[in-house]
Amino acid sequence: MHNSLHASIRGQQRAIPPFVDFLLDSFGEELHDGRGGIRVFFSHKSVRQMERAFGHQPVALFKRYFGAYKVESTDNGCVITRGWRTGKMLRS
Repeated sequence: MHNSLHASIRGQQRAIPPFVDFLLDSFGEELHDGRGGIRVFFSHKSVRQMERAFGHQPVALFKRYFGAYKVESTDNGCVITRGWRTGKMLRS
């Protein structure tokens, strides 16, 4: 999966490290946004899966990044943008 220039710039501007992308790809929950994108974010379920895989203490160190999300294209899987959640991810 590759990043658009916009996603690379936004990830850097918003201080989202590349390791968070790995965690989102491995454990993130996906929601189709109805406009050609897939929102990938951390939910309670995905955090529990990480705890089962890595243990509670290592996951607690990453707690500050659980508000991160990314949007991927449904066409080619390219990452469109990255950001920080400011509210709940509304499910349609």
